[in-house]
Amino acid sequence: MTYRKFLGSLFLLLGLFSASAQQSKVYTFDLQPYNEGLTLYNNKQYQASQAVFQKIKKQTKDQSILADCDYYIANCAIRLSQPRADKLMEAFVENHPTSIKRNAAFMDVADYYFSQGKYAYALKWYNQTNASRLSNKEEERFNFNIGYCYFTTKQYGQAEKYFNQLIASKEYGSQAKYYKGFMAYQGDDYQTASSYFDEVSGDDRFNKKLSYYQADMNFKLGNFEKAIGLAEKQLKKGDRKEKSELSKIIGESYFNLSKYNEAIPYLEGYKGKRNRWNNVDYYQLGYAYYKQKDYPKAISQFNKIVGGKNAVAQNAYYHLGECYLNVGKKQEALNAFKNASAMDFEPKIQEDAWLNYAKLSYEIGNAYKPVPEVLNEYIERYPKSQFKDEINELLISSYITSKNYEAALDLIEKGNNYDSKATYQKVAFYRAIEVFNEGNYKEAIDYFDKSLKNEIDVNYTARALYWKAEADYRLKKNADAVIGFKQFLNQAGASQTEEFKEAHYNLGYAYFKQKNYTQAIGEFNTFIKSGVEDESKKTDAYLRLGDCNFVSSKYWPAIEAYNSAINNSSGNVDYAYFQKAISYGFLKRNDSKIKELNTFINARPRSTLKDDALFELGNTYIAQKQNQKGIAAYDQLISEYKGSSYASKALLKQGLVYYNTNDNNNALAKFKTVARDYPGTPEANAAVSSARLVYVDMGNVDEYARWVKGLDFVEITDSELENTTFEAAEKQFQENNMVTATKSLRSYLKSFPNGSHAYNANFMLGQALFEQDKKGEAILHYQYVVNRSSTDFTEPSLARLSQIYLEQSDYQSAKPLLMRLENEAGYPQNISFAQSNLMKANYELKDYATAVAYAEKVLSSSKIDKRLASDAKIIIARSAIKTGDEAKARSAYSEVLTTATGRLAAEALYYEGYFKHKDGAYEESNKTIQKLVKDYSSNKEFAARGLIIMAKNFDKLDDAFQATYVLESVIKNFTQYQEIVTEAKTELQRIKTKESKRNESVSPDGNR
Repeated sequence: MTYRKFLGSLFLLLGLFSASAQQSKVYTFDLQPYNEGLTLYNNKQYQASQAVFQKIKKQTKDQSILADCDYYIANCAIRLSQPRADKLMEAFVENHPTSIKRNAAFMDVADYYFSQGKYAYALKWYNQTNASRLSNKEEERFNFNIGYCYFTTKQYGQAEKYFNQLIASKEYGSQAKYYKGFMAYQGDDYQTASSYFDEVSGDDRFNKKLSYYQADMNFKLGNFEKAIGLAEKQLKKGDRKEKSELSKIIGESYFNLSKYNEAIPYLEGYKGKRNRWNNVDYYQLGYAYYKQKDYPKAISQFNKIVGGKNAVAQNAYYHLGECYLNVGKKQEALNAFKNASAMDFEPKIQEDAWLNYAKLSYEIGNAYKPVPEVLNEYIERYPKSQFKDEINELLISSYITSKNYEAALDLIEKGNNYDSKATYQKVAFYRAIEVFNEGNYKEAIDYFDKSLKNEIDVNYTARALYWKAEADYRLKKNADAVIGFKQFLNQAGASQTEEFKEAHYNLGYAYFKQKNYTQAIGEFNTFIKSGVEDESKKTDAYLRLGDCNFVSSKYWPAIEAYNSAINNSSGNVDYAYFQKAISYGFLKRNDSKIKELNTFINARPRSTLKDDALFELGNTYIAQKQNQKGIAAYDQLISEYKGSSYASKALLKQGLVYYNTNDNNNALAKFKTVARDYPGTPEANAAVSSARLVYVDMGNVDEYARWVKGLDFVEITDSELENTTFEAAEKQFQENNMVTATKSLRSYLKSFPNGSHAYNANFMLGQALFEQDKKGEAILHYQYVVNRSSTDFTEPSLARLSQIYLEQSDYQSAKPLLMRLENEAGYPQNISFAQSNLMKANYELKDYATAVAYAEKVLSSSKIDKRLASDAKIIIARSAIKTGDEAKARSAYSEVLTTATGRLAAEALYYEGYFKHKDGAYEESNKTIQKLVKDYSSNKEFAARGLIIMAKNFDKLDDAFQATYVLESVIKNFTQYQEIVTEAKTELQRIKTKESKRNESVSPDGNR
């Protein structure tokens, strides 16, 4: 019953009651407010309508009116989106179960939510509606609405149940067929979809969408030509998003028809999902460019496929490798082929990628694995490959070209059926040279012996003999060195080697160290006459030639050799001047000796041999009875070189001169000065003995006794017992019986800690312990020597003690000793040792300015070997890096590269690549890093650091694949360097985050 009929009946009843019951009290209801609320509701003034019905509800007790009020109040709440509006409607249904509006309430609310597009809310109410109580027209609308709600919420099974009831409907039939077609399309049932879409193709409401779906369905069914036609027809009508999707359909259709040139503009016109492409999108466009041989553009697409792990990625990386090869980028090609070879989705692609990866590893080197290992792995993976023989040849050659001799030798020695003795000979030789350059001479000899067991190539045989002899010489095995150098000189092909021009020089030194001066003279003469290019070595040969003649008492030939060294004016000519003067003395030509010494002292005032010259000059004047001149020479020595070992000797000599001329007071003054300033030294002991004679001559023995008691180094004991104990220990030391000598010297020092020989005993004990490699125990005894006044033992003790501290990396303790050695040493070798290690010690102590100053001193030396020069240059470079002086670092590392080998060369190349990266020369930087990883792959730390620079270069060059591949390889292959791996991970995360913004296949966290 409608409300209008209900109100008419109500009016009739009220009229009847009014006529028949004149005085009765009856229940009446004012319809005006109710009608007002209903009018407001129908006019969609829900707030006002709700207020009216809420007021009526408070004023009536009629259940029918109350039900209507609850109904309209709840309906208004729904339309006003008031909180708990649905609860109001549920309360209406629950509180008024007999209301005729119950079913209408469900339908009304559902329709309202449906009209608002809130289909999930609408479903809740449609599902409570009793469709059997609806008229046919209402039921059709109900079926469509609930079906559409299920459709929009992707509950296609439920939706289809309702749409099926509408297929014959005039009003809803076309829509039902369209949505059934769409659901079939979504479920890849293109046959059914096409059937339904064909039925509604004449309906203008669906034509726009149908064109896209039909084009897409034909594409997916492989009807590419038809898909292209449908899509191109719709392309002009669609909006931006539809044009993008249609471009993709057309582009992929052309792609699948192998019409790559036609595909390109359409593939480029695709905008992606949410403005992002995926790996397949990049692959298709990249492959289309690849087929057009437009390799740079193909690379720009393929290299955006980051971290792919499927057949598409495998193909992309393989073709990327081919593209790189076609543009001459072999390092990049190697990385791409390596990635493709790691995937097994397409075995033929994998094998071919492996072959390219192996060949490129041989050609340009491999930063992650030794090249021989890569080649061997290919052979093991594909033993029946038609390219096996070719790879075997590359494998043999790679032992040399990879320069990773340690790993190569290890592979050969594992017995992998390589029978090329020539290859083994070369690899063992180069490994020996590597070890030799690291200063490990014993191990180097082992490798040289391995090389010599395979005498195939006379060149390598000769060179191995030479360097083995050089290693023996460095180990002070001079007899073995002589034999080795002679074998080299007699070896076939030796004269064709670079080493030949140094052989006689080195053999001469080996004889010289053996004190076989006659043979040494012959070798040095041969070397000099051979036309030496190195002037400093030529000068040195003249000096040694002079020394050999000098020691052999052939003083005129010695003088000639020293003159030749002076005239050559390259190297240590101070020594030549000095030795020349000394030689005149042995020829009894003291006038010439004095003249030469005076000339030397005046002409070379800063020479380290000036104190030697002054001492010799004083001695010669005294010998010539020119005492005053002799005393003056000694005075100059004592004044200018208080720290010299000759100072105490000069004072003692002065005292003896005064004593011999009966000037007892001056004699005593000099002897007492020696005893006071140089206690415990042999000179001090001699001074005490000489003073005793003066006191005896003066008849003043008591004063002598009082003086001597004040000297703590003169033991009041049985001197004969002390001397006997010391002489026994000294004899063992001189006979090189170091174990027995150590025991005897310790016994002496225990019994006579302040004895007259304590100084000598401490020095000898230090030397004996050092020779037995008990260097920690030797420290105390060397300290005893260096903490006292300078003697002949001071210099070697300073050298040995500083060496011990350096080996312990105790640079703080070594530094003051090295500074003293630099200032007090008489031997140029010790000065060079001090300066080079002061350079290193100051660097380790982070005093970079001082380290650089010493490095420059080292480099200024006229005689410096290549290894020490490289050390000095690297200290300057590293110090510049530490202090942020990159301009100086650039220059210094450039200098390092001119002489460095091994690890230092790797470091210099790394910084060259680093500076080029900072300059924005990314391609050039990569070339430098490629050289680093090819030539110095065994220096893994700098190889790893260089690869991070390479990754950054690739990122700047917009090559995301190369950048991420390199970083992932660093993380995988260099786990021993956690700091480097951490940097690689950070950089990888940054690049992947950036790439994820344009490629939906890339996840910043690496997960897919």
